[in-house]
This record gives sequence, C-alpha cells and structure tokens, in this order.
Amino acid sequence: MSDSLSATPEAKDQRQSGQPVAIAPTFTVPSRDQSAKRQLSTRHRRPPLIAFVNDASTESALCDGLADVMPGGVDVRRGGIQAAIASMRKATTPSVLIVDIGGEDQPLLALAQLADVVEPDVCVLVVGSVDSVDFFHEVTANLGAQDYLAKPLSTDKVARHFGALVAGRAPAAEGAQGGGLVIITGVGGGVGATTLAVNLAGHFGVAMHRHTVILDPDLHLGDASMLLNIKPGPGLLMALQAPERIDALLAERAAQPVIERLHVLAGDEPLTTRLTYAPGAAASLVAALRRRFNLIVADVPFGVPLYDELLEQAHQRVLVMVPTLTSVRATLRFLSALPKGEQARRPVIVLNRLGTPGGLTRRQVEGALAMKVDVVVPDQPRQVAAAATMGELAMNGKSGFRTGVLELARHVSFVGLKDETADLQPAQQESKTGSVWRLFRHRS
Repeated sequence: MSDSLSATPEAKDQRQSGQPVAIAPTFTVPSRDQSAKRQLSTRHRRPPLIAFVNDASTESALCDGLADVMPGGVDVRRGGIQAAIASMRKATTPSVLIVDIGGEDQPLLALAQLADVVEPDVCVLVVGSVDSVDFFHEVTANLGAQDYLAKPLSTDKVARHFGALVAGRAPAAEGAQGGGLVIITGVGGGVGATTLAVNLAGHFGVAMHRHTVILDPDLHLGDASMLLNIKPGPGLLMALQAPERIDALLAERAAQPVIERLHVLAGDEPLTTRLTYAPGAAASLVAALRRRFNLIVADVPFGVPLYDELLEQAHQRVLVMVPTLTSVRATLRFLSALPKGEQARRPVIVLNRLGTPGGLTRRQVEGALAMKVDVVVPDQPRQVAAAATMGELAMNGKSGFRTGVLELARHVSFVGLKDETADLQPAQQESKTGSVWRLFRHRS
C-alpha cells in the first residue's frame, strides 16, 4: 500500500499566494508495520528554541541576550513570522518559539495562522515594531503569547524579559492551555458518525497541518482505528483506570500515529472484559491531550460509560443523523436533553446520507425538526465503503462527501479572539468563515 500525501495544483497555487486553503489530500494510511516504525521519536527531542527574525540587529540582540540560558547558541533563522508559519507546518514545534512580526501588514492574523500549525504548549515570544500598551495587551492577553518586546531590542532587555521564559522559570500563564475538543455523536447506530469523525480529523491533521487526535472511547466496539488501518494499544484503558498517572507524555505514547500530525487513541478490548473507569478519568485524559494536540475529535456514542464526562469537557458538539423518521425522532430527543450552562448552545446538526433511496428530503427533515440542519452530506455508499476497506480517508478527491466534511470543519472551528479581524478590510473579514479554536492559550 502506498503512503502518499499531495495537494491539487489549485491548492498549491493558493498556498504559494498566502491565501487560506482547504486542501483535497490524496491520503493513504500506512500499514500497521509502517505505523509502528513511525513512533515520532522526534517529538521527544523537541528543539529547545527557534527564532525567526527579519534583521541582523534583532538577531544579534537575541543571541547575546540569551547566551546565559542557551550556552549552545540560539537557532536563529531569517524570514520573520511568515517563515515560521511555513517551517512549523512540517517541522517539530520547539519548546520556545520567538517570532518577529515587524513589517507585517496583518500581524494578529499572522499570529493566528501560526497558532494553527504549532503545538498548544509552545511558549511563544513575539518581537515587533509597534510600541503600544494596547498592542502588547492584544498579543499577550488575547492571543496568549508569553511576552512581547518592541524594537529596537537590546541585550539587557532580551535577557530581562525573555531569559527566564526561555529557561522555563516563569510562572505558568493563567487559564488552561491547549486545543479544543469536538464531540461527535450519532443519534443512532449506523448513521456514519465514526466515518465523519475520522475524515474531519484527517482534514485538520493532513490538510490544515494541525496536531490532531481522534479519541474513540468505545473500547469494545469502536471503529475509528479500523477505518485508518491502525491497531490500537492498551494505553487508553490504562489511562482511564489510573488517571493519576496521566500526563501529556503518557497520553501521547498511548495514541497511535497515523501520520505526523494525526493520531488515534482507541482500544480493542474483548467483549468479555468488564471495563471500570476511575472517577475524573475523562477530565484528566482530555486535559493531557489538550496540552499536546490542537484539536481532539472524539467519536462518542450515546451510552458509553464516559459519555457524560466527555460531554462536560466539550467545546463543540456535533449530532449526526440520517434522513429517516427514526433518526428525526432521536435527534429531537437529543436536543431536548441539552445540558445547561455553556453547553446549552445548540450542537451542529449534520444530515448524513441525504439521497438514500426511500429516505426523507432535506425539506421534510427540517420541517420535522422545526429548524435548519447545519451540514448536509450526500449519500455516496460506494466511495465510503471503498475507503473503509482500503483504510483511507473517504474525502479524497472531489466529491459531495468531501464538500460536506469541509463544511463541517468550518462549523466546528472558531476564533477565541473576539477582535482578531478588527483591522481587516471588509472583504477580508467576509472570507474568514472559520478560524482557530484558540490561539496560543485557550481561555475557559
């Protein structure tokens, strides 16, 4: 089985022009033997610090100012934040990343784009040309960068402000760091929730270059790993039984790599195995995963033991239905049981397999629900079945299924920064239909 990853010519042209692009990847999952060899040992050898700057004076100030805490020298590269974005799409995220936004027309937008491709626990330090308290607050408080320094830099200024952060001596920032959790639930068996979850995660991990993990808590009958031709290990069960041992490293090792930025965390326990979970296990697991991954896509069927606990942790919910009266009835029951508080926001409703012979029309479904559905995915049984057999993403190539997954991706991806587009022109604001879960720090 080949292991390839490519984009369409149109997507390459868009990427070269700097425009946001949703790629139609040609993606074949590696075999289990290949996956076992790709345990991402590079992740455990993260570079301590990489700096991307625009000019020689900034480079000199950083090298001299950090000499005491980086005796081996500072890895400084030219190109500023645009070079950082391009590099971090493929490279391992360092522990500390220094970026120069001087001369950037839309610095906040550029930082938002950088947040898409780095791991959530990175310490981001920013250098720029704007010397303003308001801009400092925007970069640090709203975007979550650890510090911001205006040029020109001096050796003493770099040592005083960046030195302790690079050395890891600074206190942790307020608020929980990490990515977002999307809960996908089928309103009944066989509605295609797992297929959508796998392809949604594949889109973010492959096309968008985000560090993404698929969480399948159904340890008896979950199919997420099978759809990607990955053999699950015992790590998920061990973590759920002993949450006090969960940390970001354990969570990462328990997740099986599909490619560098797409993992699967699942189990395959015998039906005779009685599963017991420690109280608070789901919260501990999600907290650990959020420190490692930009996005967690959880395929959570109703009735699994962790359903309620995971629902409390979710940043976005997705309900998947099909065009039948039974599915409409089940969807209405789910909507009537919405939790209170922050989770009271209506979940994203996906109408899957529209066009099934004998099924309801979209108008009939929406009339029965008394609301519009958010995403429609057409019925393409041959394409979906063939992808499942080959262990590939069903959204390869141009198809109505792929269009539906991309629309779902736009619904579950949103901005944590309220005024991120404040400085954009109206035409640019309209183009930003989707954005990031959070930037460098998620604020609960």
